[in-house]
Amino acid sequence: MSTTDALRNRTSAASQRMRQNNGVVLGVILVCQVMVIIDGTVVNIALPAIRESLNFSAENLSWVINAYTLSFGGLLLLGARAGDIIGRRCTFIAGVAVFTVASLVGGFAHNAAELLIARSAQGIGGAFASPAALSLLMSRFSDGPERTRAIGLYTAVTVGGSAAGLIVGGILVEWVSWRWVMFINVPIGVIELALARLAITETERHGGTFDLLGAITSTGGMAAVVYGLVRAATDGWSDPATTVSFVVGVTLLVAFIRIERRAESPITPLRLFADRARATAYVVRLFLVAGMTGTFFFFSQYLQNVLDYSPLRNGVAFLPIAILLFVSSQASSRALVERFGAKPLMIIGISLTSLGTLAATRLTTDSGYGPVLLTLCLCGVGNGLGFVPLTSAALSRVRPEESGAASGLVNVMQQVGGSLGLAILITIFGTTTRHASAGGRGGQALANDIFVLGMHRAFEMSTLLVATSVLLIIFVMGPVSLAAPARREDRLTEDLETAGALSATASE
Repeated sequence: MSTTDALRNRTSAASQRMRQNNGVVLGVILVCQVMVIIDGTVVNIALPAIRESLNFSAENLSWVINAYTLSFGGLLLLGARAGDIIGRRCTFIAGVAVFTVASLVGGFAHNAAELLIARSAQGIGGAFASPAALSLLMSRFSDGPERTRAIGLYTAVTVGGSAAGLIVGGILVEWVSWRWVMFINVPIGVIELALARLAITETERHGGTFDLLGAITSTGGMAAVVYGLVRAATDGWSDPATTVSFVVGVTLLVAFIRIERRAESPITPLRLFADRARATAYVVRLFLVAGMTGTFFFFSQYLQNVLDYSPLRNGVAFLPIAILLFVSSQASSRALVERFGAKPLMIIGISLTSLGTLAATRLTTDSGYGPVLLTLCLCGVGNGLGFVPLTSAALSRVRPEESGAASGLVNVMQQVGGSLGLAILITIFGTTTRHASAGGRGGQALANDIFVLGMHRAFEMSTLLVATSVLLIIFVMGPVSLAAPARREDRLTEDLETAGALSATASE
C-alpha cells in the first residue's frame, strides 16, 4: 500500500469516528451559531472607530448594523428551504464559506461602500448557515431529553451571543483594531469548514420543485419590511420611504401566503402554523426579542456616554448576562423542563425578564452600575429559563422534511422581532428626547438627563412587549407537549396521526 493510500485510509477512518461523535457535530453547529449571532452586535462598540476610519456620516453609520440585518432577515426563509432541497450539510458549508470570505473582505475595507457590501454578504452567508445548523441539530438528536439538552446549548449561544458580541467587540477595539471584529471570523470559519466536511454527514434531500415565486415574494417582502423598520428608526414612521417599504412588504407577503397555499413544494409549509402551541411560540419569540433588543442598545450608550466607561469596560459589564444565560439555560434543558414542564417554565422565565426591563425604568444619571447589573441578572436568568422550552415548542413534532422551514421561522421571528423592537424603541426614545428639548428642558438640563428620560420611555415599552409575550403563553398557547423518545414503530404511527390532524386542520 502506498503512503498516499495509507494516509487516505487514516483520514477516512478519522472522519468516520468524528461523524459518530455527537459532541463534535454539536460543537461545529454551536460555533457557527455563535459566529453568526455575535456578528449582529460585535460591531456596535466599534462604530465610533469605524466612522473615523472610513469617513462615515452620522446618518449612514447605522447601516453598518442594518446592512447585515437586512440581508440576514430577508433571506432566512430562502436559506431554510435551500437546506431541505439541496441538503443541509451542503447549505451549511456554503453559508459558512460566504460568511468567512465576506469577513475577510470587510476587514480590509478601504471605504464605506466596501464595508457595507461585505456586511451584506455576511448576512447572506448567515441566512443560509444558521437555519441549516439548527436543522442539522434536529436531525442529529432525536426528540426527548437528548434534543432538549442540545437545544439548551444552542439557546445559550444564541441568546448569549449578543452579549458576548459586546464583550468581544470591546476587547478587540481597545486592544487591537476595529478591523478585527471582522477578521476574527476568518480563522473560526476556516476551522468550521474543515470540521464540517469531516464530521457532518449529508441529510436526506427532499424532492420537489424549488418554490421560486415563494422564495422571491418571501425574501422581497421580508427585506422590504425590515428596510421599513430600519428606515423608521432613523427617519421616522411618517417618512415616505418608510411608508412605501411597508406597503411593498405587506403586499409581497400577502402574495407569498397565497402562493404557499397553492404551491406543490412550498418554501414554508403553512401547516406549520396549524399547531396552536407552535404558532404561538413563533409569535411569543417575536414579542420577547422585540422587548429585549433595547437592553444592549441603550445600556451600551448609557455605560459609555453617561457613566464614562471605556469600550472594554463597557463590554465586560455585560458579562453577567452571558454567564447567567448559559447557566440557567443548561439548568432548564437538563432538569427544569422535565420537572416543571415547558409552559410553566416559560411563564416563570419570561416574567423575570419583564421584571428586568421594568427595573431599567428606575435608572438615573447617578445610579451607577448596580441597577444595570440587576436588569442584566434578571434578564439573563429569565431568558435562559424561558428560551429553551420556547425553542423546543417551536420545533417539536415537526416532520423531518419540514425541519428546515421550521428552524428558518424560528430565526425569522428572532430577526424580525429585533428589527421591529429596535425601530419602535428608538422612535419612542427620539420622540421623548425631542419633546423634552422643545419644552425648554433641553436648554437647562444636561444631555445625560435627556438621554435617561428617553431611555425610561423606551424601557416602559420593552416591559409592555415582554409582558405581552407572557400573556400569550398563558391565554393563547394552550398545552405544550415536547415529544419523548419513542421506538421507530411508535414514531411512524405518531407521524401518520400528526400528519392527518394537520391536514384536517389545514382543510378547515
